[in-house]
Amino acid sequence: MDQPVFQSRLPFLPWMDPRTLRLPGILPVEGEDWLRVDDAFAGQMGLRDALIAGRQDAVHGLLPEGRAAAEELYAKVLDRLARTEGYRVGALSVLRPDGVEVALDPAAPLLTLGRLVQEDLCILEQAGDEHRLTGAILCFPASWTLAQKLGKALIAIHDPVPPYDGALARRVQRLFDAIRPEQALWRMNYLTYDDPALFQPRLEGQRRPRPVDHVYVRCERQCLLRLPQTRAVVFSIHTYVVRAETLTPAELLALREAQH
Repeated sequence: MDQPVFQSRLPFLPWMDPRTLRLPGILPVEGEDWLRVDDAFAGQMGLRDALIAGRQDAVHGLLPEGRAAAEELYAKVLDRLARTEGYRVGALSVLRPDGVEVALDPAAPLLTLGRLVQEDLCILEQAGDEHRLTGAILCFPASWTLAQKLGKALIAIHDPVPPYDGALARRVQRLFDAIRPEQALWRMNYLTYDDPALFQPRLEGQRRPRPVDHVYVRCERQCLLRLPQTRAVVFSIHTYVVRAETLTPAELLALREAQH
């Protein structure tokens, strides 16, 4: 589980594009491009399999009120995979692009999906004027812990994040309110790391070690889509980790400047 997994390159450099440089940096998803298969698929899925088998309590959570949305998401993802090159979706199991067969278990929708796609999947549902996290499969946390966030609203989830102030929280909530089922949205963050591990949970108050050598770049492509029946919002996270040497000196300099 400790073997590093890398993509060969980043598909997009968010700090180099003025549309995504500043928060929240939201763009429309083209077509159904909220789930992806990339060159790190086999390695990442192997890690996901191991975490779900050995650390299930750390990577999965589903409140009773989130079950209907989880079941709707389960059906939506299976429909998408049936039309995705490299997958073979059957009545009882799915053959992944890496050749691993995964048994389908509709009674455990998020755990099953966690073994089928590279993305982590979080479900957020309307509760008064905010959205609450009611379920998630989160194998690759970047400095947060699912158990601490489950059941919390957006502003409480982001409480320890310095840029996430009241004004930004209101903008994000307005964005959530406006998401339409026919148009998913995406953004991408960016940070440098000295540790390439994908599974990096931390409790609130535990700071990520400040990178010294900045040898890895970690980006999350985050998509937001609304489920048409339950009206829940799905927050999907596709994690990329690349060696800094895959970037040009100019790209690295721009990244360091953008982080500060």
